[in-house]
Amino acid sequence: MKITDSLLRSFKVARTYRLNSEKVNCVDYSSNGEHAVSSSDDDSIVLYDIQEGKPFSTLYSKKYGVDLIRFTQGEAQTVVFSSNKLDDTIRYLSLTDNKFIRYFPGHTARVTALSMSPVDETFISSSLDKTIRIWDLRSPNCQGLTDPLGKPVCSFDPDGLVFAAGVESQAIKLYDIRAFDKGPFACFEARLNRVCDWTGLKFSNDGKLILICTNGGAVRILNAFSGLVLHTFSGYNNNKGIALEACFTPDSQFVMIGSEDGRVHVWSTESGMKVAVLDGKHPGPINTLQFNPRYMTFASACTNTSLWLPCVDDL
Repeated sequence: MKITDSLLRSFKVARTYRLNSEKVNCVDYSSNGEHAVSSSDDDSIVLYDIQEGKPFSTLYSKKYGVDLIRFTQGEAQTVVFSSNKLDDTIRYLSLTDNKFIRYFPGHTARVTALSMSPVDETFISSSLDKTIRIWDLRSPNCQGLTDPLGKPVCSFDPDGLVFAAGVESQAIKLYDIRAFDKGPFACFEARLNRVCDWTGLKFSNDGKLILICTNGGAVRILNAFSGLVLHTFSGYNNNKGIALEACFTPDSQFVMIGSEDGRVHVWSTESGMKVAVLDGKHPGPINTLQFNPRYMTFASACTNTSLWLPCVDDL
């Protein structure tokens, strides 16, 4: 099934789960699309079976808190996550027996991004300590460190060869993972003409676009090769300066973001036009939004988590 404007407009909430007492701060899908995991400010980790459309396991990280959770490569048995209590160590957890496999200490301030390599055991993290660290799941030692000269957010490209750093909410620097110590091979200015912080970067699946998420009322996409700003998307509610997460659809043709008023806004990456506004009936701001990499469904979350499906009868 091809993702089109009319298909996106037909999406409706299929299931809503009220499992969290505080906001859900992150949702991630496994690479095969069959599982999702959420982390919340109430210290819980909830695992969802997407084919069944229901949660099947809840774990807790009461001591360390949990934020920015990511499945590791392969099966949905293990995750890495950053902490929002105690310290800024990244932790590697087995979901099957709720035991930590490894700790990754090094950051000295809040972790702002975690990005898994799509091809191997590598992952990268950025922090308010103004560093980006490169890790290997098999070793607790930092494999490399780069200082991008400012507060960064970071993301791998879909080939796992390049990572992007958004620095001090004004420039994007591109690094070769095999030669990151030589510094960035490209740098693009992409400052927005409004006061806001960049809160995340994402590459489209075709590798051609970079999405900048912010805590202002706008997100922006750039050409990943030239750095040319293609579109700035606005017109959604975010008056409180919340870090609302935007995402690409898997075909790279659309960008979606939740808003403060519980609606999901969708734009075409080609035309820049808004193609849909979907009402998720969320009682609070949609902090996190992810489209499934394999199946025609997406998840949005405030304190509640909603799973969406297209309503084919509406087409």
